[in-house]
Amino acid sequence: MHLSRRTLLASATTAALPAAAPRHHDHLSTGFERLAADGYSVLEGRRVGIVTNPTGITRDTGHIVDVMHADPRVRLTAVFGPEHGFRGTAQAGGSEGRYDDPATGLPVYDTYLKSGRPLADVFTASGVDTVVFDIQDVGARFYTYIWTLYDCMEAAQLAGRRFVVLDRPNPVTGRAALGPVLHKEFATFVGRQPIAQAHGMTVAELARLFNGEFLTTPVPLETVPMSGWKRDRFYDDSGLPWVPPSPNMPTVDTALVYSGTCMFEGTNLSEGRGTTRPFELLGAEGLDGRWAAAANGLGLPGVRFREAYFTPTFSKFQGKTVGGVQIHVTDRAAYDPVRTGIALLVTVRNVWDGFAWRSDNWIDKLTGSARVRTMIDAGAGPDEVTGAWQEELAAFGRIRKEYLLYK
Repeated sequence: MHLSRRTLLASATTAALPAAAPRHHDHLSTGFERLAADGYSVLEGRRVGIVTNPTGITRDTGHIVDVMHADPRVRLTAVFGPEHGFRGTAQAGGSEGRYDDPATGLPVYDTYLKSGRPLADVFTASGVDTVVFDIQDVGARFYTYIWTLYDCMEAAQLAGRRFVVLDRPNPVTGRAALGPVLHKEFATFVGRQPIAQAHGMTVAELARLFNGEFLTTPVPLETVPMSGWKRDRFYDDSGLPWVPPSPNMPTVDTALVYSGTCMFEGTNLSEGRGTTRPFELLGAEGLDGRWAAAANGLGLPGVRFREAYFTPTFSKFQGKTVGGVQIHVTDRAAYDPVRTGIALLVTVRNVWDGFAWRSDNWIDKLTGSARVRTMIDAGAGPDEVTGAWQEELAAFGRIRKEYLLYK
């Protein structure tokens, strides 16, 4: 959009909370912690509904819904659950439906796979006038919570509601954007708008970008940023407890590789679902040590590959022993997850005759175009494939810069 569009960010304010008291330089306060410390002034006099899941926690592992419900300063009247549900009981591709939360008695509404007017109708039926979003993201375009954020922002605008985003860290840092940018004709719930595969932003920064670049009419938006977060910081440097944002995102190590190895969902290989190391273990029947050898032979920075054998308990190859690789990140600062994922796709195709893309070309939805699939099929190497998206990535980087909140 034209640069003048960004003047609309005047309607996307950063909540004017008082400056945090001087602390040790390593201390990080989340958006929720800053909101609570200020006495919830941003929510004063409002009927509040919150979009959240098990990651919406306090530093001492209490859930923010339970905390806010018990606080007379907040009029919390509804909860909205995303994929996997508010309390996180559903597997990938599922949700919890409409119910009353046993712990608080609050009505819980299902947002999964709802957007536009139907989702706006949910907000209207709930009776809230302000929608709050607080979910831990993992930094990848195809992780659906950021599109729940986008859909809820659009629906809140349609319903005439205010929208507040409480920020949390990008667990794999916000140093840079990586990977291909989505082409609009490939838009799905794993990528609504043209952002990079590893976007390098926090949810509050993404909300500002969505409001300034993609929503036809911006929503009245307020963001409550963190204090003490730096863009080169990994999640386990934050001092915050890690709660799996979804059942197959058990650790920070999973998030570190996910923006690259989730591409294997678009192939006939296991992406490690049904193991204790999803997205770090990859394999299929008939694969052996040749794959790890070929991948190690590329000399990729910050990573090594171990020949591995495993038996998934569910998903692809359930109950069968398969061969493949385990990814071991040796230098997080040097590691590029998207380039590594491309290199693994190229090498497994070269060493294993059984390789195939999923028949629905799901890889195109994950990568945002047909380019990765067609280039690899044509025999392109990792450098050629990754080089093909550099111009569009640079253009996204220039837009992204306008919406960053942290140095």
